[in-house]
Amino acid sequence: MEDALRSRRSVRAFLPTPVPRSTVERLLALASRSASNSNCQPWQVHVVTGAAKRSLTAALLQAQSGDDEGRGQERGRDYAYQPPQDGWREPFRTRRRRFGESLYRDTLGIRAGDTAARLGHHRRNYDFFGAPVGIVLTTSRHPLQGALVDAGLFLQALMLAARGEGLDTCPQASLIDFSPVLRRHLLIPDDQLIVCGLALGYADQAHPLNQLRTPREPVAAFTTFHEDPAE
Repeated sequence: MEDALRSRRSVRAFLPTPVPRSTVERLLALASRSASNSNCQPWQVHVVTGAAKRSLTAALLQAQSGDDEGRGQERGRDYAYQPPQDGWREPFRTRRRRFGESLYRDTLGIRAGDTAARLGHHRRNYDFFGAPVGIVLTTSRHPLQGALVDAGLFLQALMLAARGEGLDTCPQASLIDFSPVLRRHLLIPDDQLIVCGLALGYADQAHPLNQLRTPREPVAAFTTFHEDPAE
């Protein structure tokens, strides 16, 4: 488990090597052992591969380009995933900026003002970064916000189980910007909240993107111990 935690990272370049359905099913079965409030297990999983994945990718790219007939109707998240661009507070604003610099400037060599190049990289989200397996995670709306906690536990378990199989993943919030497209293609009912996407496959270790490593804050920075006073 420690190895899985230490080696897990968000991979943004995958090999086309197929992942057998039996492997995906085994990973999902392991992830289903996650804790959930009163054992409600509110999660649902949609797995796309092959032609289904290509069709979904094409629809997402079309919507992202604004070429769809509905235009604005194809955009929208099911929940407020994050603040607006100018709404980030410290220390999150600085951490987010440093990540962006590490990804675009240091790893991809894209200048801050090169909007076209940044958009080109962002669009790779909608092909699940080339991964052979795309996953969309949803959860029931009925358990309210607790279902998002349960879904998060399931997602983390799935990513760690994947590492145990020598696979890599990338959780993707960008997909939920086009929740109507996901609902239409995957027949997701309205009583399901679309949580996020997940790319699953074998990392392309030679790709520069997979050399990126993000830092973590030390335990002392986010932990307060409440203990008995010293004798």
